[in-house]
Amino acid sequence: MLKLNYLKPALLLAVAGLFAIASLANTNAPKPKPIITGADQTDLYLPYLKGKRVALLANPTTIVGNKHFVDSMLNRGINIVKVFGPEHGFRGNASAGVKVKDEKDPATGVAVISLYGPKRKPSKEDLADVDVMIFDIQDVGCRFYTYINVLGHIMEACAENNKELLILDRPNPNGYLVDGPVLDMKFKSGIGMYPIPVAHGMTIAEFAQMLNGEGWLPNKLQCKLKIIKVANYNHDMEYTLPVKPSPNLNTQQSIMLYPTTCWFEGTVLNHGRGTQFPFTVFGSPLLKGQYDFFYTPVSIPGMSETPLHMNTECYGLDLRKVDIAQLRKSKRIQIQWMIELYNKFPDKKHFFDRSQSKEIGDINKLAGTDLFRQQVEAGKSVQEIYDSWEPGLSAYKAMRKKYLLYP
Repeated sequence: MLKLNYLKPALLLAVAGLFAIASLANTNAPKPKPIITGADQTDLYLPYLKGKRVALLANPTTIVGNKHFVDSMLNRGINIVKVFGPEHGFRGNASAGVKVKDEKDPATGVAVISLYGPKRKPSKEDLADVDVMIFDIQDVGCRFYTYINVLGHIMEACAENNKELLILDRPNPNGYLVDGPVLDMKFKSGIGMYPIPVAHGMTIAEFAQMLNGEGWLPNKLQCKLKIIKVANYNHDMEYTLPVKPSPNLNTQQSIMLYPTTCWFEGTVLNHGRGTQFPFTVFGSPLLKGQYDFFYTPVSIPGMSETPLHMNTECYGLDLRKVDIAQLRKSKRIQIQWMIELYNKFPDKKHFFDRSQSKEIGDINKLAGTDLFRQQVEAGKSVQEIYDSWEPGLSAYKAMRKKYLLYP
């Protein structure tokens, strides 16, 4: 084969020209269009809201551009009569699991009704002076992330009171992932209400269509939906959240690991609560000598006031540098970390015992089955556990296709 420096000058110029044309072609290749959330497409819903009495389910992720939706709509003359606040509250200043009270929003004077206290859905009286209800909250695509439960309660209330629900859809950062055991309904709870896998692979609007389509609302109620879709989006796209979805999902790494790492709430390990990097580190004082990495959980107001093993050195795993690109390629929940920590834990009898913790955590409710704990304790392999999720997982994937709004 000839070396390039032996080619004739004319041929060299021709080769150089081809490289230049190829380079120019790459430069002029069309860039992918930016993802635009439902809320940011104001021209599609502002005319619909004009002159109506509007209520909405909102939290700090409910934004238009860089402003909160409520502030933005009030500035545009939309009549926001009340706001419903979920877990963590309307402005997001309540810790996980802490009951939230009704209040008036200090910034706007709008009445805020808590749906994370004695009341879990709007009452007939709450909706009497409402013409349209809006749902606009960022979800992260997991069965145990409670906003899909709130969606069900809102849809139930709207159906009972003949109110239309406007959903301003947002991307699911874990939309690429459909995995985990399908919930055995005998383990139905506040962290799992529907027969879906741990990672459901849907946006909020798609999930709303599933709730209607599968008759999962009480008495098979049907909620009238109006959906503003996300523009330029598909489920395999990477999406970095502009606002943290809850106090303890405060980094993109924690959000992407969450379908796997929330399972650790069902163990005796601290899972990063009481640090600035929850859901990315795991440890216990009993693992000293097994791992070099250690940290000390402390009380952090607004995130975790009484974390497990507070003020005690915890030794274990640091997942902050896990390659998320490789995680996405696997399209699997990474149960090998749970198996590894169980195998190294000296007090295996109490590994899944959460009785000493005030935080919510039951491995059977989180996994949606009592089989997972039995499999880990019996020393089953990762592949054997994956195989046990069938045929339920494949059946769910087939059902899911009916409700997808995006490729």
